[in-house]
Amino acid sequence: MATFTVEMLPALHGDALWVEYGDESLSRIVIDAGPIEAWPQIQEKLDTIPADDKEVELLVATHVDTDHIEGVVRMLAPKRQKWAIRPQDIWFNGFKHMRPGDTLGGKQGEYLSALIHLRANDAWNKAFDEDAVKVGYNSDGRLRVVTLPGGMEITILSPDDTKLEKMAKEWERNISKWRTDPGDLDAAWEKLAEDHRYHPENGLVLGPEDITAKLDAQLKGIDTSHANGSSIAFLATYAGKSCLFLADAHADVVCASIRKLIPESKKVLKVDAVKVAHHGSQNNITKEFMKLVDAKHYLFSTNGAKHSHPDAAAVHAVILGARRTRMPVLWFNYCSDFTKNYARHKHHGVLFRTKYPEAGSNGIKVSL
Repeated sequence: MATFTVEMLPALHGDALWVEYGDESLSRIVIDAGPIEAWPQIQEKLDTIPADDKEVELLVATHVDTDHIEGVVRMLAPKRQKWAIRPQDIWFNGFKHMRPGDTLGGKQGEYLSALIHLRANDAWNKAFDEDAVKVGYNSDGRLRVVTLPGGMEITILSPDDTKLEKMAKEWERNISKWRTDPGDLDAAWEKLAEDHRYHPENGLVLGPEDITAKLDAQLKGIDTSHANGSSIAFLATYAGKSCLFLADAHADVVCASIRKLIPESKKVLKVDAVKVAHHGSQNNITKEFMKLVDAKHYLFSTNGAKHSHPDAAAVHAVILGARRTRMPVLWFNYCSDFTKNYARHKHHGVLFRTKYPEAGSNGIKVSL
């Protein structure tokens, strides 16, 4: 029987997703690896992999925000032969993909770009012929599908050229502040490990995430972060099962892509699961998205420690906006003050189900 599972690892306020799929043998996809504070938990997962079974079909670093990228930098910091996993393809859009010919960029992106370039350049955006991972089209106007060796079909929903260009301008504005010499990567890692400023609470996130409550209320569904807008988001389909992996992507470009995927005879895109964008921020979910997507499972990856995600408005939007053809199931990888209130399974008369980690543990696996 075909398997398609999504495990939300305990990545604190970030994302670290472990995907397995296959029939007789399993293939793996790793999406992000959380902030550096979560690395011990991510390392525990990596330590369970047998020494002779470390191959991963795809490693995706969705964008440069620290709660997604720091763990990937840490993972790839050792010499390639000592990596905890062996990714066959690494998807990450460095500055050179936003502005071909220019390799400068922000500190997080610069570290990871340098690591991939010197450790595994042969595997960098391989499925895209080393170009940017972005929305693409076939000659018939349909969204391009990338098929992994194990049979998983991936359709990129974000970013598009506009989002990449905005991120490039943001990256350029930060060059004087973030610039570092790409060269001696072992020395670069030592510098990174010693740099206590390299944490999101000190502003070292390329996209502006902190906004006032008043502005937050005014900007529901509008995320102003160019870093988030550059997120690699995609639809993954295997053996009739499907999941939207939305990273921190902006709703406008995701919805534009989804509209192109809806069959002519249908009004919605039916999927099994949605990894909700930006940890359940109300700035990354819209009524249009809920109208376009029919899903059963909604996955929230966060402990709420930073930015108090998921926002109640976003969770309520999922509960109230989900198609009534299937009772929605909400999955949380932490039972925290920001998620435990949804255990009651009913909101404004609407029924739903909730899944939390087992008592005393964090992280949760979803079988589609």
